[in-house]
Amino acid sequence: MKSLVFVYNSNSGPISGLLDIGHKILSPETYQCSLCDLTHDAFAEKEGWREFRKNIGVPMEFLHKDEFEKKYDRTAIYPVIFRKKEDLEVLMSKEDIDKLKNLDELIEAVKKALPETT
Repeated sequence: MKSLVFVYNSNSGPISGLLDIGHKILSPETYQCSLCDLTHDAFAEKEGWREFRKNIGVPMEFLHKDEFEKKYDRTAIYPVIFRKKEDLEVLMSKEDIDKLKNLDELIEAVKKALPETT
């Protein structure tokens, strides 16, 4: 089945999570993961994103960079969104994601890519 793989520019684990929360609250303008910034507030997933991903009808996988590298045995410039068919193909690069101003723009960009994904 074709799907999307979202990779955040942070590592998994509770310590990394606490550092990310602190960074988002204390210095949001320098936070390193624009994808996380678009999809999550300081403590939880944004409601609009949760609704979109639940209703879009395309399997989505969400990984931290350390999880991605372990699972797929490759690296990338993070954050990144891949289209997964037989292999992984970059759907949206860090540069593309960094240009998005808000969650609505991310949702529209993902929707535009869906005809090629399904």
